[in-house]
Amino acid sequence: MSCVSPHIPDRRQPGCKKLAWFEPSDGTRVRVIAWTCDCLALVYELCQAGGQGFIRRTLQNEDAPEIRETHRWPMAQARDIWAALLTGMAR
Repeated sequence: MSCVSPHIPDRRQPGCKKLAWFEPSDGTRVRVIAWTCDCLALVYELCQAGGQGFIRRTLQNEDAPEIRETHRWPMAQARDIWAALLTGMAR
């Protein structure tokens, strides 16, 4: 069976933007807009909350998932960062 969702490239592209990752925010309702395939241990989601967008990264550990989130941006900028992540231009 083949994967339907995209995968993050194995290699970073030259000039790759380094994203800052933080503990998840609490109490805000989040809408997941897009995601990467969950066949790998590391899954990314493009999320929207309170009119802003951000990326959530989940490392699927055996004990408990390790979840981190980026800064929040206007949704158009979050979509640009998401596209950069999918092409290896951001990590």
